[in-house]
Amino acid sequence: MAKYRNRTTGEIKSQGQVRKENPNMSLPRVWTQATLDALNIDKVIAGDPPSITAFQIARSNGATQNSDGEWVEAFEVVDMFADDADSTKAEKEAAYQASLDGITATNNRYERNKLLSETDFHALSDVTMSTEMTTYRQALRDITTHSNWPNLSDDDWPVKP
Repeated sequence: MAKYRNRTTGEIKSQGQVRKENPNMSLPRVWTQATLDALNIDKVIAGDPPSITAFQIARSNGATQNSDGEWVEAFEVVDMFADDADSTKAEKEAAYQASLDGITATNNRYERNKLLSETDFHALSDVTMSTEMTTYRQALRDITTHSNWPNLSDDDWPVKP
């Protein structure tokens, strides 16, 4: 979504907000520099958000001018949690991480069950299962005891024979 900076106030607004503020002005679909000048605004180029940790968020914080004189969206990094009367920041982060791990574990169990079901025909009573397939299926069942559980990488999963 395009953003625009008011040259007078420095406020950042969307095109819809600018249109709403100018209800008596007929505005074209595509805004040229002449349109921007008439509205006393500058286009804000989308910026790259900064790197963040799992317990931080990057939120838009105005715009800064780059070396070419263009306005670029600025960001600030903010912690997701803070100490309060009920709990500490560390306790909140631990609870949040536990909920993320729970979601990841559920997704991994779903994937494990899908992979097992794809090989169920090997376990039929009238089929002799190979040692490799037996080992693979057991490794899938044991995946929840893996040292990286529930945050598995692709290399942590057993390879289908």
